[in-house]
Amino acid sequence: MTLADKEFTSKRNRVKRIRTVIEVIVIAVLLYIIINALFVFSKYKPFSLNDTEFGTDEGFVAISYFGVDRTGTNVLIGKEQLEHHLEVLKKNGFVTITGKDVQDYYAKGKALPKHSLYLNFEDGRRDTAVFAEKILEKFNYHATISTYAENLHNNDNKFLKAQELNAFLENGFWELGTNGYRLYYINVFDRWKNYLGNMNPLVYSHLTGVIGRNYNHYLMDYIRDDKDFPVESYQAMKDRITDDYTMLRDIYTKDIGFVPEAYTLMHANTNRYGNNEDVSQVNEQWLRKLFKFTFNREGYCHNLRNSSIHDLTRMEPRSYWSANHLLMRIKYDDVPDIKFEPGDENQYREWDIVKGAAEFRDETIILTTIPKENALMRLKDSSGFNNVRLTCDVKGNKYGTQQIYLRSDENAANYIAVAFKNNHLIIEEKAGGAPKKLKDVDLFVFDGGKYHSIDEDKREVAIKEREIFGRYAPNTATGRRQLEKLKAERERKAFSVEEGGAPYIPTMSYHARMDRKLEIRLQGNMITVLLDGKPAVENLKIERNQPGFLWLGAIWPDYGYSQTNLADDVYDGVFSGLKVEELTADNNNLPVLYDVHYTGLEGFKRSVKHKWEAVLDWLLATF
Repeated sequence: MTLADKEFTSKRNRVKRIRTVIEVIVIAVLLYIIINALFVFSKYKPFSLNDTEFGTDEGFVAISYFGVDRTGTNVLIGKEQLEHHLEVLKKNGFVTITGKDVQDYYAKGKALPKHSLYLNFEDGRRDTAVFAEKILEKFNYHATISTYAENLHNNDNKFLKAQELNAFLENGFWELGTNGYRLYYINVFDRWKNYLGNMNPLVYSHLTGVIGRNYNHYLMDYIRDDKDFPVESYQAMKDRITDDYTMLRDIYTKDIGFVPEAYTLMHANTNRYGNNEDVSQVNEQWLRKLFKFTFNREGYCHNLRNSSIHDLTRMEPRSYWSANHLLMRIKYDDVPDIKFEPGDENQYREWDIVKGAAEFRDETIILTTIPKENALMRLKDSSGFNNVRLTCDVKGNKYGTQQIYLRSDENAANYIAVAFKNNHLIIEEKAGGAPKKLKDVDLFVFDGGKYHSIDEDKREVAIKEREIFGRYAPNTATGRRQLEKLKAERERKAFSVEEGGAPYIPTMSYHARMDRKLEIRLQGNMITVLLDGKPAVENLKIERNQPGFLWLGAIWPDYGYSQTNLADDVYDGVFSGLKVEELTADNNNLPVLYDVHYTGLEGFKRSVKHKWEAVLDWLLATF
């Protein structure tokens, strides 16, 4: 081998060694990231008298989440949003308490921290434990994970099993609670008051779109017929309910070694412990026999010493609630010394928050109403705004009102307003008199939607029901009968609106989300509004042409419709990426009057942060 060959071989081997070292380092870093993101290595440290603020007896706040998802769904809160919720609670001095603390508070008069929090996660989902546990570790928070006993034995891998639950209890961040033996629905009617009977969660989930509010849970009532008469005797009802509690007791005792002390009753806000007095008495006998304390109500979160330990209340935040939405609900449940979250304080100081609360987070302005009222905020240095182009994404709920005021005076007594109200775009002007509605655009129609007749909707509902009942029929004969009914329903003539049928106006869900790209062009005596790049209002004539302030507003609509038994009296207006430019003669290179987007070094840092978080999410999802 020549000297040149030796040098080449040596160089190649050196490159291989360097590459190997780099690969090992990369793999080690990836393993560290994944292990650190998924596994908990510390232990929960309970509050002590030395490091916790105590004051007058303020009871405790109970918050119960439906579950946690990596990015969030309509029902499950995203892990980032959950972390933000718990972060603002931590800032407000909230300390988590255990079930033993709750029992000692009522039985022994034990003192609790000034801001005490009982935290619960329902349904015992595996993804809840995976995504919530690291957040609990970060804030040294303790939580209850509530399960259905039936899910410990079924084959649904979404839910934690006994061995996993026992492992989770070891580090002190968790304790076990229960929602009961099973989730099952009885006395179900569709939105046209057709009786559907009883169904499991799988069938119910497929029929959610056609079911109204008329249904119940397995332990809450007699099983009834389509005329609302009981089809079982008192003894049959008592035996049925007793079977559920005894199966719950036996499964937990065998698989876990004990019956959970905390019971979160489904469904909440009934008359005592059921919708019927006989049923309530049977439930009460069993829950007092098996459990140490019971969450029997939902909506309010504040439990005081004079509350019954078997009639406690919890609040169930929705996945879309902002941090201030959560804090607003807590504050107006008579919990003292709650401070709202401003988010980016530099951006916050550019506005006057006239009513409600506002948070600036990730280039988004979230404006939260006072319960049952409204919220208003005014851009401080905007009194000279006149001919403008305003762009933003509007992302609050469809049911409710989100407003943008232009050319407004200092008190918002005169203005031009662009509002989204109950899925309508409304242009309104107030110039020295009463507000005048200039335009009302139904966004369902704007998006190409067509209103069906009542007759057509009844047929569609019946078709959906027969499809699902046929697919999940308990036997071949039942399935065949459902398919025959399906065929007949599809062949049935339904008169359309054009043929004289009465129109069906769907009831809007309180929880339906909006995501609209909004562009407003206000110049002279004309206003144009584009939604998602399409003209919704073009060159609409207006009277008010004086320069004025920019305001944002939000209005709580009313309790509205929620299929679940949840009421909410707070509303969030969400304005993402708000930017205002001055329109010029040639409309080129428009001067920026206001921009919520980050620029320069801060923009670069946030871009890197978001990209890194995306990489972490990809690693966790992949590995």
